[in-house]
Amino acid sequence: MDFSAAIPTFVIALREGVEAALVVGIVLACLKKAEKSQLNSWAYSGVVSGILASVIVGIVLNSAIQGVARSERPYALVLKPLLEAGFCVVAIAMLSWMLIWMTSQAKSLKSEIEGSLNTALNQDSTAAGWAVFTLIFIAVLREGFETVLFIAANAQSAFMSVIGATGGLLLAAAIGAAIFQWGVKINLRLFFQIMGVFLLLIVSGLVISALKNFDAAAYTLAQLNPQFASLCFSSGSSCLLGARVWDATAILPDNQFPGIILKSLFGYRAKLYFAQAVAYILFLVTVGGFYFQSLASLAGNAGSHQPSAQPKG
Repeated sequence: MDFSAAIPTFVIALREGVEAALVVGIVLACLKKAEKSQLNSWAYSGVVSGILASVIVGIVLNSAIQGVARSERPYALVLKPLLEAGFCVVAIAMLSWMLIWMTSQAKSLKSEIEGSLNTALNQDSTAAGWAVFTLIFIAVLREGFETVLFIAANAQSAFMSVIGATGGLLLAAAIGAAIFQWGVKINLRLFFQIMGVFLLLIVSGLVISALKNFDAAAYTLAQLNPQFASLCFSSGSSCLLGARVWDATAILPDNQFPGIILKSLFGYRAKLYFAQAVAYILFLVTVGGFYFQSLASLAGNAGSHQPSAQPKG
């Protein structure tokens, strides 16, 4: 059984899950401090509802892909890779934005949550409960939606992706419990920095996959329309991606160990075309530049004063 497809979703679910676990832990700690522990059930309901909503979104997305794959309409074979490419693009945008935005917002996360809760707790118990539920639900759903989008973008290995995501979420829950229940000291800043680098490389691989899916759609369209055949069947080139610039199939194939691990974690491909290479480098330079700039800014702020806790970074 090939577990390589579970690796990237494990990393993403672990990172996103720890983010959600931090929100939940901060909320529960605030409720305890305010002697409002009777509202804990609202927080737990928000967690369960957020997970269930994420699962429903994942089922809907997967059903859409499977429905197109089973369709007998002539252009269904074109629509399926286009749909997967679209999921890739959305996943790239959301994961990249969250990587940069959450890094820059890490220093104020705890104070923002506490401020929102303090305002909510001044209301009656029912209104305060709904406020707690909404805060937790949105946090869990946001992280869950990003994970199921990534799984949808890797529809061909959806089962193993779900296995990886489940493992990541379970470990994230254990980390959250270790921090807030048992008082285990964890360097969250270092954890999120390492996970952020892995996430950056994984999303870079999604850029290559998105272009491959667009190219597959163009190739299929050319098969259905012979007038476009000359664009897609020239030796060594693809429909949309240009000439092949890399071919290490004989040395390091991406469907065997260790190439399959490199493909899962770092976007490695045994065959790479010009447009994919350019897009991969541009993505790493631009998004990676913004990410490391955010890390440098966060480190500078941390160096100017000693924080009371180590939020994610």
